Amino acid sequence: MAEALVVDVAYATATQQDVVRLQLAPGSTVEQALLASGLLARHPDIDLAHAAVGIFGKLAQLATPLTDQDRVEIYRPLLIDPKEARRLRARRKK
Repeated sequence: MAEALVVDVAYATATQQDVVRLQLAPGSTVEQALLASGLLARHPDIDLAHAAVGIFGKLAQLATPLTDQDRVEIYRPLLIDPKEARRLRARRKK
């Protein structure tokens, strides 16, 4: 029998980071890790149907299988487009 996978599931707000370490069955997916983590219950603002998720900073699908020591991340939507933010900073420096 294969050993359990150890994965971290992370979600960060503007003021705190919430990370949960899990042991999952081999073949578990990103979605299964998110559901098992309890983060969706602790952070009701997360809409899994629309939230971007990834593994170590690279976008992933909910059905993506996990490997041992993966870090699953839930991304918040951007408040401002990065290009617009750079323009605003440049204007303030003038």
